[in-house]
Amino acid sequence: MFLGINFLLILTFFKKKSFYTIARYVLFAVTLLSDSFLLLISNTLYLLSHFNFTIQVWLCINITMIVLLYSMVTPVTLTAMTLERYVAICMPLRHAELCSEHIHVRCILIIHGLSSLPCIAFFSSFFASASLSLYKQHRICSPQMYILHRWQGHLRSAISQFYFLVMVSIIIFCYVQIIKVAKMASGENKKSTWKGLRTVILHGFQLLLCLIQLWCPFIEAALLQTNFLLYINVRYFNYITFILAPRCLSPLIYGLRDEMFFNALKYYALCGLYKKPLDF
Repeated sequence: MFLGINFLLILTFFKKKSFYTIARYVLFAVTLLSDSFLLLISNTLYLLSHFNFTIQVWLCINITMIVLLYSMVTPVTLTAMTLERYVAICMPLRHAELCSEHIHVRCILIIHGLSSLPCIAFFSSFFASASLSLYKQHRICSPQMYILHRWQGHLRSAISQFYFLVMVSIIIFCYVQIIKVAKMASGENKKSTWKGLRTVILHGFQLLLCLIQLWCPFIEAALLQTNFLLYINVRYFNYITFILAPRCLSPLIYGLRDEMFFNALKYYALCGLYKKPLDF
């Protein structure tokens, strides 16, 4: 169902060329594509793991690389979206310059570059420790299988904590600065500023859920050693709460709350029967 909703939102974005020139819609499309891709692959891996279906390790590595990459793309993009709102509200005169159309491609490349660093560090430590015979073995595909030594878990934990601290710091900074502007604003500017503040709060909540998922593998690994039944239940809870739920908030934040996008969405969802004039 969520993949169907995301597909409709992605279709709406690509149908209207005017969205291509607005930074927040471009970043929104990046999260939709990333979330859809991640949901599709993670659902498949979860089912394979649930039924104890094994695949060769080399194939699992390629799949897991993609999953780890796009699991980081969403929180990094949410941070970029928060910064975009900060620039729009606190630096309106520079917004057109800093969020211009020709910067969009660079921004997307930077997002994917930053998102790939944890994946590169994690698998570099695995490749340095794994024997060649391991790649031909058949195993259940899960992130825990790549931690061969305790220091690899510490490395992954350190990287996760660093990203967590940086992203949370950016969210708090943007929130405080927008609060200051909101208190000084008046009339329509005040209304627009408080709407932007609510968007930042929603981004912060969505980002928090995304970042908590970085801690899930360590909790699950500890439970696996003590109580297997509890491990299964906690793993299912983590999957629903920290992987599925954050990916389902994007349609709410922009697909329903943003009037311009919502009007376009209704127009295409109703096959053109929604006749209200679109302002783009």
